[in-house]
Amino acid sequence: MSNQEILQEEFEVLESIYPDELKKLSDNSIQITVVPDTQVLEDQLRTTLHVEYPPEYPDVTPLLLLMVDEGDLSHEEEISILENLKTTAEESLGIAQTFTIVSTLVDALGAVVEDRVKKKQMAKEKKEREEVEAELKRLQGTPVTPASFVAWRDEFRKRKQAQKRLRDEEKMRDMSGKDREEFKKIQNRLSGRQLFERNKDLATSDATLVEEGVEAVDITKFERNYEDAAAEEEGLHFSDSD
Repeated sequence: MSNQEILQEEFEVLESIYPDELKKLSDNSIQITVVPDTQVLEDQLRTTLHVEYPPEYPDVTPLLLLMVDEGDLSHEEEISILENLKTTAEESLGIAQTFTIVSTLVDALGAVVEDRVKKKQMAKEKKEREEVEAELKRLQGTPVTPASFVAWRDEFRKRKQAQKRLRDEEKMRDMSGKDREEFKKIQNRLSGRQLFERNKDLATSDATLVEEGVEAVDITKFERNYEDAAAEEEGLHFSDSD
């Protein structure tokens, strides 16, 4: 069987796997629409992979060109993905390579999406820590009791939730009905209670934010009876500075 016959046979298999995504451009070139398995509503990715097969294929690798149709890829991300695809093709010399190349591209795009989600989450958590630290700095000089700290923390979280609701409403204003429902599902995927139940350490993490020199807050104190808490607070007072 000649290389051209091998290629045409591979085309037939690919057309059965990607009936809507594949478009045959010539006897030795195709293009395939490729998206990651996991997408994020506000950061969609859709690409087109152009594949041109030399006469020596499959004993050599095909020529690859990656085009971004929706979303964006940085230059570094694109270079990294293409190098990964080239390595995959070289590992499959002598046999059909296209399906393996496309599968590798799907995984690579998924990794890009996952990395972006992690970076956004880290940035959000950093901003929240900075806001909490700024608020605590504003209260510097005011002695803190377990009860006053919890009251302040609850009020702070209520304000943040109200701000988030306003931001979400603004985002959904220009969305279609379908996108709005999908957005609501994503926002409600994990409630605060679920996060708390998954990680009990969250119950004590706020205590680390109390500045040095001021009594640290141990959330477990609130499980003791009222008399113990009252005795612990004896001698502590609030200044008139706040």
